[in-house]
Amino acid sequence: MEIKQQLRLTQQLVMTPQLQQAIRLLQLSRLELIDEIRKELDANPVLADEEFDGRPRVQEVNPEHHVAQSAESGEAKLDRMEDRKRLESGDAQKPDDKSVREIDWEQFLENRTLQQALPAGRGGFDELPPIEQNLTKARTLVDHLRWQLQMSDFCESERRFAELVLGNLDHNGFLDLKGVEREDGTRTPDLTIEELGNEAGLDPEDAPEVLRIMQEWDPVGVCARDLRECLLIQAEVFGYEDLDIQIIDKHMHNLEKHNYQAIARDMKVPVEEIYESVKEIQKLESRPARNFTDADDKQIGITPDVYVFKDEEKWVVTDNDKGVQRLYINESLTKQLLRDPNAKEFIGEKLRNAQWLIRAIEQRRKTIIRVTECIVEKQRDFFEKGVAFLKPMILRDIAETVGMHESTISRVTTNKYVHTPQGLFELKYFFNSSIRRTAEEDIASESVKQAIKKIIDGEDKASPLSDQAIVEMLSKDDGIQIARRTVAKYRDMLGILSSSKRKKLF
Repeated sequence: MEIKQQLRLTQQLVMTPQLQQAIRLLQLSRLELIDEIRKELDANPVLADEEFDGRPRVQEVNPEHHVAQSAESGEAKLDRMEDRKRLESGDAQKPDDKSVREIDWEQFLENRTLQQALPAGRGGFDELPPIEQNLTKARTLVDHLRWQLQMSDFCESERRFAELVLGNLDHNGFLDLKGVEREDGTRTPDLTIEELGNEAGLDPEDAPEVLRIMQEWDPVGVCARDLRECLLIQAEVFGYEDLDIQIIDKHMHNLEKHNYQAIARDMKVPVEEIYESVKEIQKLESRPARNFTDADDKQIGITPDVYVFKDEEKWVVTDNDKGVQRLYINESLTKQLLRDPNAKEFIGEKLRNAQWLIRAIEQRRKTIIRVTECIVEKQRDFFEKGVAFLKPMILRDIAETVGMHESTISRVTTNKYVHTPQGLFELKYFFNSSIRRTAEEDIASESVKQAIKKIIDGEDKASPLSDQAIVEMLSKDDGIQIARRTVAKYRDMLGILSSSKRKKLF
């Protein structure tokens, strides 16, 4: 054992706070970047979202415009001289100070707020009513049911029970009384209608009756506990025949599998009558909340980060800075604060942070544009002709071209969207694995998915194609070599059912 010193020269990457900030900003989405900018504006006094410049802006003056402006100013001077003469002579009427003081300004502003929109036929955006007077919100299923609850003659305990029922509806409009999972992995016990009524102070024997009344509200079948109960309620309310009601009550599993022969044997009726009953059953609504789903949860407005458009024969990539605040240094405020010796160190640190932030945001913008330009160059056929011509591409292809690491490319393309003539896509969309073809170059997996979707859309619905048949058609028509399980996987990703469930008998 001995103690000694060694001198060694090494190189290593040190993650400075500025580098960490640049990497963090690079992987932020557009909305997250806007929030980050707002936070920095609140925390850093030397940052501003508009350029502070005390110097007057110098504009180019047109000589003809200058002459006309001088003439107008001369006429204005003459008018002011005439007005002054009239005032001195007493011809002009002085405004009544008392009448001015008696104006009800609050009433005036209220009338301006409540002013109706201008009649149609007068163009111009300035004449339209404010946007807050035109905003609407889609009505949800719970709102629709709560309105019917207010119009009902329920007593107080029944209303509390109804509110508990509405609070336990799922996105399909069914009553979900299953237990929830705790943090430790255990689950709470499932609830019953009687327990729900007991919690609301309602007699447990009256709870099923109140629930039945709610299930007949619009839409009929809402608040049902499963699909069978939902269809049974609709069939009874709409006056369906006894055969239809019995099929729903006893043979839901056979209905799902289209096993009509088994239903006919069990009920001892001809299969033709089963067919007619199934036609009527298919008219019922299997999802009561279909027309009342909250649009805010299902539809998300996406603002693209970059635009790609064709200018003559050249593809142009431009960034979308609309909605993103452009940051500047408030020079006048910074100079004033730097005069204070006590605040000099604090302002100096804030100034450095502001400069690094502005530089990191600009670097982020340039990196996104650079990566998008490389994607456009490699996927030119996609932008020209469509999804079928999407080429296989991986992160390494772009990383080697732009001279960056694959992890950087991954951060750049995550949650970043591009608007193209073919539609709005996430930058991740253009990275696909390759599928081998017999005589031609490899094809992207996304193109194979679209080919499968096109084949299924054009099939005979009475005799849908099996996965193996789709494999053979892809090999014969497009030369795509793919396994049957791969077709099944892509079909599931597209949300397409199997051939047995796609079959339509009627």
